[in-house]
Amino acid sequence: PVARYSGGSEHTTMHLLYARFFTKALYDLALVPVDEPFVERFNRGLILGPDGAKMSKSKGNVINPDDFVEKFGSDAVRIYLAFIGPYNEPGSYPWNLDGVTSMRKFLDRIDRLIERVDADAPVDAGLSVALARANRKLAQDGDRFKFNTGVAALMILVNEFEDRTSVSRESFRDLLIYLAPFAPHLAEHLWEKLGEEGSVHSAAWP
Repeated sequence: PVARYSGGSEHTTMHLLYARFFTKALYDLALVPVDEPFVERFNRGLILGPDGAKMSKSKGNVINPDDFVEKFGSDAVRIYLAFIGPYNEPGSYPWNLDGVTSMRKFLDRIDRLIERVDADAPVDAGLSVALARANRKLAQDGDRFKFNTGVAALMILVNEFEDRTSVSRESFRDLLIYLAPFAPHLAEHLWEKLGEEGSVHSAAWP
């Protein structure tokens, strides 16, 4: 069976129903070893237009993400979509026109943090605890598609970094690995700027 099926509520009476019917029929014929096609199912939410209604050309409320990518960068759009709401829970989330702007400002804050990196600075004990806490939150919530709370954990972590006049290279390196799934381009750029070898996306999770 498929480990995880992710779809919208409209799939319940379409793809999901057909897939279950055929799997059960094949199981009854002893042609497959399982009677369910999916181990787990996630019912994702729906992003609405800025007016709170379902996006429709006739209503004129369709948002073209390419326009936002051109103005704010793809990382800002990507992290906003991750933050807008829990992917793994049914619900409706209106597109906030100021949301991408806020995420761009958040990424700019991370970009400026590299100025605080001191290769000779010792590892800060308090920051290590904050990194460990974020590590656990990102790993657990990411596996359950709760990307919004993962981004929130990153925001809390960035506040911790900003509370310090200098941070160790090792700590900032870990931050970039945490950031990479949400803002891959900025993370890679800062990884190179830090002087790390290879790609941040190939680095082992701390």
